[in-house]
Amino acid sequence: MRELRFRTNEGPASSRANGVDPVFLILVLVLLGLGLVMLWSASYAQSEFDSGYTESTRYLRKQAVCALLGLGCMAFFSRVPTELWRKYAWHLYAASIALLLAVLLVGQSVNGAKRWVSIAGIQFQPSEIAKFAVILVFARLSREFGPRAEEFRYGVLGFGAALMGILVPLALEKHLSAILLIGMVAVVMMFLSGTRVKYLLLGAAGAVVFVLVYITFMGYAGDRVTAWLDPNSDPSDTGYQILQSLYAIGSGGVFGLGFGRSRQKYLYLPFQYNDYIFAIVCEELGLVGAAVIVAMFAALILRGYHIALHARDRFSGMLAAGLTTLMAVQTVLNLCVVTNLLPSTGIALPFFSYGGTALAVNLGEMGIILGISRQREEAASQEDAL
Repeated sequence: MRELRFRTNEGPASSRANGVDPVFLILVLVLLGLGLVMLWSASYAQSEFDSGYTESTRYLRKQAVCALLGLGCMAFFSRVPTELWRKYAWHLYAASIALLLAVLLVGQSVNGAKRWVSIAGIQFQPSEIAKFAVILVFARLSREFGPRAEEFRYGVLGFGAALMGILVPLALEKHLSAILLIGMVAVVMMFLSGTRVKYLLLGAAGAVVFVLVYITFMGYAGDRVTAWLDPNSDPSDTGYQILQSLYAIGSGGVFGLGFGRSRQKYLYLPFQYNDYIFAIVCEELGLVGAAVIVAMFAALILRGYHIALHARDRFSGMLAAGLTTLMAVQTVLNLCVVTNLLPSTGIALPFFSYGGTALAVNLGEMGIILGISRQREEAASQEDAL
């Protein structure tokens, strides 16, 4: 039977204040710092243009505020016992569905997409909460199903029903990127839980059919595929962003043009501070600098899975694995889009791309993983004392 193996201790975490995983924490902080620095470099030309050439730090300032908020969430969540997340998993799941449905009724459009809601003056995307809610519920179901996840009734219908509760509202929102992201994370978590591979392959085939149908009936999505296959076919419209991204990457060479010396960020590359910020990284820092950043992401992801494998119980391990997978999929998809290995998906690069909600949520999720590492150390300390 193929599934992750965790500690059998299901009791509450000890109250001893052991430290979190230092390697994971350092990697998160370094990537956050690099992300803010590169955001300033990538965004200051756009900031000056948008502010009538009176301010060069508009986007950095907003991102820094959200970074501070996110660090506070990370510190707080690192001390929240995972038992509380398990207890309120379904509550958060129901709240996320309600927020997704609220988008359809009172949602606000940003850049032509209606995916935002505003509560108490704070604008955010409910899909960010929905991603976490799915991971939380899947971790709880994995714990409850146990070895029965191999059976179709539990491994497919059980997980599938929970997944569809989130995917249906996202489909009504026409939020394809979130659907793809959540779907990929769900498949990984089902695999780790023990769902048979043959069932997952059938589900993947169904997902391919869905994407093809979606692209057929959604014109803008079809344009993205056309631009991906041949950006030179429409260099001034659908292929423009991809071509500018490739120009930026190519002009960086091995060692880059130097920090702050990008040319494409001067309003040539659209969304140069958001989805396509990695192209500016390649242009300014070159292949060497980009490779170092990719290596840091890889180290963070591997460390996240290490924490998951050494978690104190099954729920904690699956939660850490799901959150790590979410970060991994976001990173890989963004890098593939920027380098034109995949069609544009609108998925941001964690810690680097502009977006206050996403950054705060990412840091909060990293705090949960750190909390799982803290409880792992507490469990180990208890065992040593016996």
